[in-house]
Amino acid sequence: MSELDLCFLTATELAGRIATKNVSAREVMTAHLDQVERVNPKVNAIVTLVAEQAMAAAVKADEALARDESVGPLHGIPVAHKDLIPTRGIRTTLGSRVFADQIPNHDGLIVERLRDAGAITIGKTNTPEFGAGSQTFNAVFGATRNPYDVTKTCGGSSGGAAVAVATGMTPIADGTDFGGSLRNPAGFCNVVGLRPSAGRVPVWPTPAPEFRLDVQGPIARTVEDIALMLSVIAGPDARSPIALPEPGLSFRQSLIRDFSGTRVAWSRSLGGLPIDSRVTAVVEPNRAMFETLGCQVDDAEPDLSDADEIFRVWRAWYYELAFGKLLDSHRDVLKDTVVWNIEEGRRLNAHQVDRATVAWTKLAQRVEEFFATFAFLVLPVSQVPPFDVNTPYVTEINGEVLQTYLDWMRSCYFISVTGLPAIAVPCGFTNTGLPVGIQIVGRPEDDFGLLQLAYAFEQVTGVGQRRPAIAGAG
Repeated sequence: MSELDLCFLTATELAGRIATKNVSAREVMTAHLDQVERVNPKVNAIVTLVAEQAMAAAVKADEALARDESVGPLHGIPVAHKDLIPTRGIRTTLGSRVFADQIPNHDGLIVERLRDAGAITIGKTNTPEFGAGSQTFNAVFGATRNPYDVTKTCGGSSGGAAVAVATGMTPIADGTDFGGSLRNPAGFCNVVGLRPSAGRVPVWPTPAPEFRLDVQGPIARTVEDIALMLSVIAGPDARSPIALPEPGLSFRQSLIRDFSGTRVAWSRSLGGLPIDSRVTAVVEPNRAMFETLGCQVDDAEPDLSDADEIFRVWRAWYYELAFGKLLDSHRDVLKDTVVWNIEEGRRLNAHQVDRATVAWTKLAQRVEEFFATFAFLVLPVSQVPPFDVNTPYVTEINGEVLQTYLDWMRSCYFISVTGLPAIAVPCGFTNTGLPVGIQIVGRPEDDFGLLQLAYAFEQVTGVGQRRPAIAGAG
């Protein structure tokens, strides 16, 4: 098996081969590090590489197997961590000049769990400053490029993670999702990104332990790998007051399921959002795929009429809480959109927060009623296809002028407000070869059922098997 073949095996396959000594962890790591050397200069996805540390860990992984020690489900598997998530002894910049030289003395909880499962850190993936925006660029490392067209953006804010996975530099990666940051780059890069239910993957450290909009989760090339990764990063932890009680092990069950008669709501625009015609042209034919699976597909969507106000108020509140002190001390080096979002938080008053809280409660009730009828909601991931890498954010869709850097991602952040688990799965390409993803939303806390439908869809379409030519596997 060639190095390139190893790089495009799934994490599930690699873990099995390593565990049975069909291939060594050293061979797997060497192949992926060589792929980083070949491909990363073209796309700028991995911004801090710890090659020597990773190879040393791979040697230890093989030694453990030689001693017939019990090993974890990700033993010897390379993984990359988003540059927002702290990694002990490894530079973590948050994409900001303020933290360009920061080296944490602790790991984030998700990093701890991946390491304890046997995964080996190869480095950090690029993100916009503080994860602000669905376009991955910053003043520390520059922009990350789309592997299917390097003149286009990879999306964000987990853009580096999606590109690293898409190009075979790592089989799995972690990321965060506030307003679409796991789903948007997955859709733009033809990989799979899961926004789990709040508390499914406990977040630590965090300035707001009970905050439910900002979650962490997996990116991979297949739904099966998403489930495998989720099985080790999910589960309760005393440091998270909103952690769900179910153990992660439950996600290692079979994903095969009969969907005959399952009711699926199909939404083209989630209540009238502008959707680029190129996206609609790719997404719309996939309705038939769900019908092929036996689903009953109906045009329907929940009433999310207050989602925009809710999201903007609570995002502004969070940005002031998390980054307000930095605005006072480092305004001159912060990105303009970050400054704007923090200042929006400072302009909030009690009436606005109260109104958004009441609206959020009512929206949750409407969503619960909707999902009493439908098991799943399907809609586009992003409102536009990948755009020019030099464009900070989309300012117009179908002639509708957008006011802020957030507006073009309402198809994702409206779903964030619902609190429901959502997954981006590859569904096709535009006429110019740009990836488009489809977003599947599940019932409250039904992350496993969501993975089952995503897996079934993935099997009948096969779109995710297409690889970017830049990776040597076109």
